Amino acid sequence: APTPVSAYLHSATMVKAGVYLIARLSPVLGGTHLWHDTIIIAGGVTMAVGAFMALTQKDLKRILAYSTVSSLGTLTLLLGIGTPAAASAAMVYLLAHALYKGSLFLVAGAVDHGTGTRDVALLGGLRRAMPITAAAGGIAALSMAGLPPNLGFIGKELLYEAELHAPQWVLFIVATAVLANALLVAVAGSTGIHPFFGDAAKTPKKPHEGPFSLWLGPLLLAVLGFVLGLLPGTVLGPFLSSAASAILGVTTATDLSLWHGFNVVLLLSVITLSLGAAVYAGRWALLHWADKIRKVGSVGPAQWYDGALNGMLWTATMVTRLLQSGYLRYYLMIVLGIAFLFVAYPLGMKAGVRLPRAWPEVRFYEWVTAGLILAAALTAVVTRSRLTAVAALGVVGYGVALIYILFSSPDLAMTQFSVETLTVVLFVLVLYRLPRFATITPRLPRTRDMLVSLANGGLMTALVLTATSEKFRSRVSHFFTENTLELARGKNTVNVILVDFRGLDTLGEITVLAVAALGVFALLKTRPKKEVAE
Repeated sequence: APTPVSAYLHSATMVKAGVYLIARLSPVLGGTHLWHDTIIIAGGVTMAVGAFMALTQKDLKRILAYSTVSSLGTLTLLLGIGTPAAASAAMVYLLAHALYKGSLFLVAGAVDHGTGTRDVALLGGLRRAMPITAAAGGIAALSMAGLPPNLGFIGKELLYEAELHAPQWVLFIVATAVLANALLVAVAGSTGIHPFFGDAAKTPKKPHEGPFSLWLGPLLLAVLGFVLGLLPGTVLGPFLSSAASAILGVTTATDLSLWHGFNVVLLLSVITLSLGAAVYAGRWALLHWADKIRKVGSVGPAQWYDGALNGMLWTATMVTRLLQSGYLRYYLMIVLGIAFLFVAYPLGMKAGVRLPRAWPEVRFYEWVTAGLILAAALTAVVTRSRLTAVAALGVVGYGVALIYILFSSPDLAMTQFSVETLTVVLFVLVLYRLPRFATITPRLPRTRDMLVSLANGGLMTALVLTATSEKFRSRVSHFFTENTLELARGKNTVNVILVDFRGLDTLGEITVLAVAALGVFALLKTRPKKEVAE
């Protein structure tokens, strides 16, 4: 991306979106060991890996990009700690990082404009040709390294303070932070100090200072980080306190000062700077081993992303081959099989199948109706005539409608009669277009289909019996029975519910049936046009 776009994205917007999401979700998801442990481990690993990956790069923008990854890991780790001190430290570090990282990205663009390269191995001694850019880069680099009196120093002090008082993972957090920050000190030197000091190097273009529009932005950001470091409490205190309070969901005060005295936090800062200076001093040795380091770095996040993407595509291909076969019978089998597993396990292992305590009295004509339905269903399965199978299915449907009539549901019976009649007519209309009936499926698949059908049918039977065995106390049944005659002037409670109390539902069902009927009528009226002979 163009350098201003990179500076904007890496310092302020896109890369902070995930951190913002974690911060906003902290009041809802925080407070559990799973949340804190996961966020702390992910943040710590990202912080260390990002800092190491930054050292394996030679391009200024790539170095800064990987250092941003490390900084995002730092912010994630602080939000995972979840204490008021950690929330305050995260907000200070967030602002400090935005200022120095935006400045350094713009400095990288100015260097590229003035020299024709961003390779740190080809840069050096630019302070004479680019003094203003060198000043902006130097101040921003000192803030990134955590040297006083920059805001980056305050952010690092608060970072160590929060980590030392973390509720858990203290040793891991502190050790990882010291290591990552030491590497970032070396990174700051490589990006903001090395290109401008030392011996002058031969660059593709003769070095020259950029125009006013190129050096004003990075200089303002770097100076702002310096000024805020001198006056942190006066300017930033209320603003950052409000941000930390929003993260925790409670009012939190953020105490900012440049000097915290001689303590363990200061000792950790000294250790960090010493290790960082040592790594920076040995940077030529690192460049000597750059090829080996880059081989390690090549197995990094970019390659992880490519591997994950390829793995996702491979998985999608395998799943598609398995599930998207193009045969409706396999789709139905998968749906029924998954439904069986998800319902049978809780029903059998947790709830248990319960039969009704007292079976209702079954009259002779009810036995006859049930037997007729079962006989018709069996006929539809075993017959070799499609017309007979369609007629048998119609008998099943009309038998269900008869049950509705026997149990005083004429409205449902009428709907069932309409649907069954329409279904039978449609089946009969398409029968003559189908080839002659033949059994071409081997015995094993037919046995499998029979077992799937029996398993799901038995499951639904057990589910219905278990549900009907429970005594439910309905709070609306009494309302309907008491108000059917009084409010709706009707004696059939079911009809009144459908027509009056739930009239919109019934209207919707009628609309669906009407639209379906119109669609069927349109299909029946459609005839393929005969080709006209020329």
